[in-house]
Order: sequence, then C-alpha cells, then structure tokens
Amino acid sequence: MARIIKSALIQSTSTHSGSEDPAIIKNAMIEKHIPLIEEAAKKGVQVLCLQELFYGPYFCAEQDPRWYSITEQIPDGPTTQLMCELAKKHSMVLIVPIYEVTIDGIYYNTASVIDADGTFLGKYRKNHIPQCNPGFWEKFYFRPGNLGYPVFDTAVGKVGVYICYDRHFPEGARALALNGAEIVFNPSATVAGLSEYLWKIEQPAHCVANGYFIGAINRVGTEKPWEIGEFYGQSYFCNPRGEMVAVACRDKDELLIADLDLDQIREVRDIWQFFRDRRPETYGELTAP
Repeated sequence: MARIIKSALIQSTSTHSGSEDPAIIKNAMIEKHIPLIEEAAKKGVQVLCLQELFYGPYFCAEQDPRWYSITEQIPDGPTTQLMCELAKKHSMVLIVPIYEVTIDGIYYNTASVIDADGTFLGKYRKNHIPQCNPGFWEKFYFRPGNLGYPVFDTAVGKVGVYICYDRHFPEGARALALNGAEIVFNPSATVAGLSEYLWKIEQPAHCVANGYFIGAINRVGTEKPWEIGEFYGQSYFCNPRGEMVAVACRDKDELLIADLDLDQIREVRDIWQFFRDRRPETYGELTAP
C-alpha cells in the first residue's frame, strides 16, 4: 500500500508594518495563522509547516533590540503550547518556526516539530546565520544552532528541518538524509534580486542528491518600513527526482497542499545508489578549518 502523505505549507504576508509594537504584530500573526491551520485540517492535511519566524515580519532587516521581546522558551512558551494543542485537535504534524530564548541574551532561530497527537518531539536550530546586504542582519539576533541535524520520527514519517540560509549548504542537507529524513522542510524569508535565481535550483538539487522530498516556503509581499525587496513566495514541494509537484503563487497568501508518495524515495534510491557509492574517507577536507 502506497505511503501517500497529504502535506502543506503556508506562505503569508505580514499583518502590520514593522514599525508597530512587536507584541501586537506577534499576536496578530498568530491569529492570522490559526484559521489557515484549521482550513488545512478540513482538507485532510497530515503535516504542515509554517514560514520562517512565522509570528513576525522579517525584522532582521534592521538591527534593533526591541525584537528580543518576542522570544519564547521552547517548548514551554505560549506559542509552542498553543501549536501542540492545535496539532492534537487536528491530528496534524506541525513544524513551527519561532524566535527562541534559552536564557536572557541567548537567542536562536528555531523550528519545533510537534507530532499529530500534540507531543513536542524536539527542535532544530538554524545552523548557518547570514550577515549580508540588503538587510539580512541575522548575526545581531541569532546564535548559530548547536543541535546538529536531527530527524524526527512523526506520525507521517521521518521529518527533518533546514531553515532559509541553510539551504545554500549541501553538507547539512546530506546529513539530514543520512539521519533518515524522508521529508525536509525549509521555511525561509528571501527576496527577489538576491536569491530568486537560486530558489528553484538548489533545493531540487538536494532532493536529487539525497533522494527525499522537500517542502520549501517563502513569505510574500514587501514589508515596511524597510522595503529590502519583494518576498516572492513561490513556495513548493519537490520530489526525489527533483520535480516540483506543487508551486504556490508569487504575490499572495496561500495554503499549498500536495500529496507526497513516500514510496518514491525507495524507488529513486534503488536506481541512484549515491549512499552506497559515497567515499566519506576522502572528504576530510570538508571539515578542515
């Protein structure tokens, strides 16, 4: 019997200008996403991923400590607890990216993985942190991740997470495969002119090289007051052959749904024996300083 998983991504515009109170924006964005999660449940979605830092604008367009105020503990913070309740209510696996605090002054760009019975399974912390123009000042906000590349055994299969800038690094994508990932979700925030020419190249290549599915998310719109560029949407699902099986629009909110046949992973890997033919003993230079 085929292992077909109904999977979904949410790409969204920000509800407010970034000049507003961060707490107001955070609450409004959470309220905006709840009915979208409910809509996904009504359509039979089994696993759903939200966009990077889903409860805010992309505040890394500026360097301002006021954004530290929307950090939360994981899993004990209110947003993760709410999402655990929603996961249980809808029997849906949720991947929830938020701004995490461990102790005062130590912050991470993090995504929680919550199983369909509401159990918090663990989290991934973004490993690769950019600091580049135009307006991607993430080293001001985030410490590099320190949890490696975990894979979570969920009700729908083995789920891995890679966050935004991580996608430019094939090493972690391969580590997720070796750790057993069947679906890798990459919640992102990226703009036209900077990365659009890479958007539909890099992650399909990861799918081909590693024989798994990817759900790639990008937010939409131009966020004021910064206007660092257009978040160009086009969230998509890609299969182990590198084929896009569903692609969202460029310029508006969308709940993107696709049926993913996980049996295709075995079919592709039986043809392309990349894991058999790896030569890790020759790759020492990759970890040299």
